[in-house]
Amino acid sequence: MKLIIAAAALAVSSLALANNCPNEMKAIDAKLASNPKLSAADMGKVKALRAEGETFHKAGKHDESMKALGDAKKLLGL
Repeated sequence: MKLIIAAAALAVSSLALANNCPNEMKAIDAKLASNPKLSAADMGKVKALRAEGETFHKAGKHDESMKALGDAKKLLGL
């Protein structure tokens, strides 16, 4: 019974992450649209992490997507 509950919780959390990736991408895009003050190197990292996050999301790798998008948000100060 505990295994079934754990599996259900994992499935629900994965679905929550899958639905949140697009929101994270939108937040990054909105910040990028405001022309944040970042070095060229950091801007390149943010854009690469944002693209990586979208690629992972499309591949169904939502944990990896959220990690990349989270790293991009940190660089942007979000």
